[in-house]
Amino acid sequence: MKENRKLERFELDIPARLLVTTENQKREVIELQTANISAGGAFLHTEHPLPEGTRVQLDIVLPVEKIKELIGMYGCVKVVGSVTRSEPKGIAVAFDNKYEIMPYRR
Repeated sequence: MKENRKLERFELDIPARLLVTTENQKREVIELQTANISAGGAFLHTEHPLPEGTRVQLDIVLPVEKIKELIGMYGCVKVVGSVTRSEPKGIAVAFDNKYEIMPYRR
C-alpha cells in the first residue's frame, strides 16, 4: 500500500493525556503514549480504543531536558482533534489547526 502522507511522521514514544467528554458530559482522562506523531496528527497506544469521530483534547508532554533547564519544567502541547481510525492497538487522531504550548509540571 502506498503512503499518501503530506507531513513527515516521527516514531516517538512520549507521554500524552487524552481528555474526552462523554455523551452525558462527563470528562474522562486517559494516560497513554504516542507511537508516532506529525504536525497533523498522532497514533496513540491504548487498550480502550475510542470510536471514529470522537472529539478529544490531547496534551502531549515534551520531555526535552533543554526546555526543563531553561524554564524549570517540561513543555506541553495542547491540541484538539478527532479520532480518525480506531483499532485494537490504538487510535489515530487528526489535529485541528489550533494548538497551545505551555509549561507542564510532573
